[in-house]
Amino acid sequence: MLQVLSGVWALLLGIVLIMLGNGMHFTLIGLRGGIEGFSAAELAIVTSGYFAGFLAGAHLTPRLIRRVGHVRVFAALGSFMSAGLIAFPLFTDPWAWTVLRLLLGFCMSGVYVTAESWLNAASTNETRGKVLSAYMIAQTLGIIGAQYLLTLGDAATSVLFIGASIMVSISFGPILLSVSPAPVAEVARPMPLPSLFRSSPLGTVGIFLLGAVYATQSGMAAVFGTQIGLTADQIALLVAMLFGGALLLQYPIGWLSDRTDRRKLIFSAAALGAGSCMLAWVFGGGLWPLMAAAFFAGGVTTPLYALFLAHTNDFLSAEDMPAASGGLVLAFGVGAILGPLITGSAMQLLGPFSFWLVLGTIFGVIALYALYRMTQRAVVPAAETESYIGMLPTTSPVAVEAASVWAAEQAEAKLDADGQF
Repeated sequence: MLQVLSGVWALLLGIVLIMLGNGMHFTLIGLRGGIEGFSAAELAIVTSGYFAGFLAGAHLTPRLIRRVGHVRVFAALGSFMSAGLIAFPLFTDPWAWTVLRLLLGFCMSGVYVTAESWLNAASTNETRGKVLSAYMIAQTLGIIGAQYLLTLGDAATSVLFIGASIMVSISFGPILLSVSPAPVAEVARPMPLPSLFRSSPLGTVGIFLLGAVYATQSGMAAVFGTQIGLTADQIALLVAMLFGGALLLQYPIGWLSDRTDRRKLIFSAAALGAGSCMLAWVFGGGLWPLMAAAFFAGGVTTPLYALFLAHTNDFLSAEDMPAASGGLVLAFGVGAILGPLITGSAMQLLGPFSFWLVLGTIFGVIALYALYRMTQRAVVPAAETESYIGMLPTTSPVAVEAASVWAAEQAEAKLDADGQF
């Protein structure tokens, strides 16, 4: 593993630093928005702006890279992102923040496309799985670490926004000084959603709903914490628990994924998420019940994303996987835009604890739809399924395509090996 990471350590270090800055700004929006008196509905629009920009960036960045190259695109997006982070305390207005979030989402998506293109180029068929796993861990550790950094300053001042900008700015040093030229970022044209739905109804519907879950968790958790009176340190811990759960539950769920009916695992994970959220909604008056709910609800979200990718690939040929990956990213992005808007409206009308009610309801719909799909299609034998690989929902189509191709190659190699005995 160390030999594999020796060629990409600078990229991974840069990703950790970027996620420190980006993770700080996600939570800061809720903290500072509460201080400024923004409503839950207004902050929901701000949150959705990020994911709208992210979806646009995933589509447009490969074109920019083909036109001017990886290094220029990477440096330009990093500069815009750093400037945008500093601008938040200068323009404390919900609509100005929405525009800034659109910009940051676009830039962050472009950074992912560029960095993942370099990672993919630096990997071989034998090392790609380990590199992608290390990339996922680097992102998650960066987000968790960002929550600790938030405890070192006051959200009412500009200090934390400046700190986030500094993290993003210095992250480009190790990346730009160490990377070798990468091939042009090629992203397959997304499969139309009706075609994707015909191939895998559960994968398409599930990942759309999961987009709403992920965006609500990452964008509205701090808003919820602010509205119920948690301290800044407690809010940072709440967000850290969401991502810490994902880091710890990814492996056992992934291990089970290659050994059982994935629809049963999707149902179980979604049911766990729904149960955790409903307990927080009913009994969430104490701090530690909220932390436990965040751990399990966040803990199943990222594995569910990888499960939906793997389940969809089980019903596709290797040639269709790249296009399907783009379609799944599109479905996830649309859900991510809508999720915070629905949650913000519910929190505005029903109170802050409807944050958990909305999350639990969406998880419940995923679980029920998984049960329904079990009655409509025969199970795919575990020996014939594609390999599972942990992926964060924030990855671009570049990494999703690379993971799908790797999974297909691993499954084919496994079949070949089994056929020799």
